[in-house]
Amino acid sequence: MKNIIVTGTSRGIGFELALQFANAGHQVLAISRKIPQELIDNENITCLSVDLSNESEFEKVESFLSSSWKKVDAIVHNAGSLLLKSFSETTQEDFENIYRVNVFGVANLTRICLPYLLKGSHVVSISSMGGIQGSLKFAGLSAYSSSKGAVITLSELLAEEYKERGISFNVLALGSVQTEMLAEAFPGYQAPISASEMADYIFNFTLTGNKYFNGKVLQVSSTNP
Repeated sequence: MKNIIVTGTSRGIGFELALQFANAGHQVLAISRKIPQELIDNENITCLSVDLSNESEFEKVESFLSSSWKKVDAIVHNAGSLLLKSFSETTQEDFENIYRVNVFGVANLTRICLPYLLKGSHVVSISSMGGIQGSLKFAGLSAYSSSKGAVITLSELLAEEYKERGISFNVLALGSVQTEMLAEAFPGYQAPISASEMADYIFNFTLTGNKYFNGKVLQVSSTNP
C-alpha cells in the first residue's frame, strides 16, 4: 500500500486515476478545487479542496501531511489549466494565470512534499505533446503549451538535484485524450483514447516507471493533436 497524491481529480484523467489507485488498495490524497461525491465516498481517498494557483492554499496539504501521512510514495501532477486564445490577444495576466496552475502549482506542491518523499518515491508530471520541442504546435495555445514545456525542464532539473536522495522525477507528455479539456481546445475532435484508458497507463507508470526512468520525458501519443 502506497500513499499517492493526485491533483486535478474533479474530472477526467485525475478522477479516474484517483479511483484506480484507491480501488487497488492505495491511500490517495485527491487535490482539486471541486470534489466529486464518488471520491468522498471512497474510504481510501482523502479529498482536499485546494486552488493550485494560490500559494497560501498549500498550507492545507502541509497540515495533512504533517498530521496524517508522514510519507509520500508518489505524486501525480495531473492538474492543468488551458487557454485557447490568439497570441495577440493573450495578456500577461492570461499567461500568469496558466503558469500559476501548470508550473507554479507543480513547483509548490513538490516543495511541500520534499520532506516526505523518501528513497524510491516517484514524482510524475503530466505534460503535453505541445510542450515537446519540435512537436506539432497549434495556434491559440501559446500560454498552455509553453507552460507544459516549462514543466518538462523543471522535472529534468529536479531529477538531477534530488538523485542522491533516490527520488525519481519523470514526465508523461500526453497526446489527445477524450476529456473536457480536449473538447475545449479542439471542439468536435474525437480522441482515440478515453480518460480511463490513459489513467490505466499512468497508474502503472507511477508505480513502476521509476525502476527504469529518471529525469525522462515519455511521449504518450498515437495521434495529432
